[in-house]
Amino acid sequence: MQLEKYKIDEINQQQLADHKRKFDYVAEGISNLDDVLTKLEAFNVAIPSWALGTGGTRFGRFSGGGEPGSLEEKIEDVGVIQALNKSSNSISLHIPWDIPSNPSAIKALAAQVGLRFDAVNSNTFQNQKDQKYSYKFGSLHHVDKAVRKQAVEHNIEVIKYGAELGSNALSVWLADGSNFPGQLNFRGAFQNTLESLQEIYEALPDDWKVWVEYKPYEPNFYSTTIGDWGQSYLLASKLGQKAQTLVDLGHHLPNTNIEQIVSLLLMEGKLAGFHFNDSKYGDDDLTVGSINPYQLFLIFNELVEGMDARGMKHATDIGWMIDASHNLKDPIEDLIQSVEAIKIAYAQALIVDTAKLKAAQASNDTVQAQEILQQAYRTDVRALVAESRLRAGGALNPLATFRALDVRGNLIKERGATTVATGL
Repeated sequence: MQLEKYKIDEINQQQLADHKRKFDYVAEGISNLDDVLTKLEAFNVAIPSWALGTGGTRFGRFSGGGEPGSLEEKIEDVGVIQALNKSSNSISLHIPWDIPSNPSAIKALAAQVGLRFDAVNSNTFQNQKDQKYSYKFGSLHHVDKAVRKQAVEHNIEVIKYGAELGSNALSVWLADGSNFPGQLNFRGAFQNTLESLQEIYEALPDDWKVWVEYKPYEPNFYSTTIGDWGQSYLLASKLGQKAQTLVDLGHHLPNTNIEQIVSLLLMEGKLAGFHFNDSKYGDDDLTVGSINPYQLFLIFNELVEGMDARGMKHATDIGWMIDASHNLKDPIEDLIQSVEAIKIAYAQALIVDTAKLKAAQASNDTVQAQEILQQAYRTDVRALVAESRLRAGGALNPLATFRALDVRGNLIKERGATTVATGL
């Protein structure tokens, strides 16, 4: 389904007076207002194809009604999100969960609803139908050269699909690791992974990047072959300029200083981008900003400062994508909430008084540095985000509009109440 703009405009009109009052109040204190609104309007976050359906845990999955049963329907759902928030203009595919049978037709459908294709994601963390060799004991790091070759060929196949769709990045996450001491030779596993990634790297088109993701544990609980940002950075450095480190916010041990990691990777030109989510204990894949919004703001503060120092474009010079999945919320509502949380944290980072913060840091004024950051964080910037969305043609309140238009109810009528999304 597609949302008709006049219906969004009608709901906006009902909310306009209240929005203007809130916007005028917060805008009065923003010295760089036009710059903030321009950057907010340009900033988009990719939606992963696997997040359009209900996720789950190892114990079960509770699918909702109207879930997308095909790639075409997933594109339609992202189109709905984009129509509402004007901040989700791309979709990221996970292959082979979402293989485009007719890439040109799929690309045309995406363009019809205002979308392009972000990074494509390979999958060697589970066996696929008719697969010759098993990934039970790993893929790119496997002791058997034949298994490694199979995994390399899969990644190259994913690159080909992505090229047909207009993507320009391959995202690689490996479940490779070990569950027990002595199971694996760490050095040998790392060297095998590097050699496998080098083969994949050689297959990249000239204008492509490969994003190397890391994770400290799960599904292996003793070691992970690419377990932290240092190991990913080492691989990316050895591979070359087209390789960078991808940061998933949930792929860290508790209390890790992610903002410091981001700052250093950005400084070295090796930050590929983000998979946004939130967590309480581990890789929980919860709605962005639902657990620790202050950390999200601190990460964006480092991003804005670091990107400005390098003369980078915030919206396009690194990759921004959500990677969340759970089994309680309406998936579209969850994604709308996540994008909103990201935009709020970004807006707060944009209004940090950078000159005063640097002066406080230079004079070792710890108290003032904290006050400057928290002044920006405690500012209610929701009206700024809504104003940028309104100027782009979206809904003042995407979530409320989604419900007012009964989008989920209409999807259930179209697709049925017992559909299960493809992929997960």
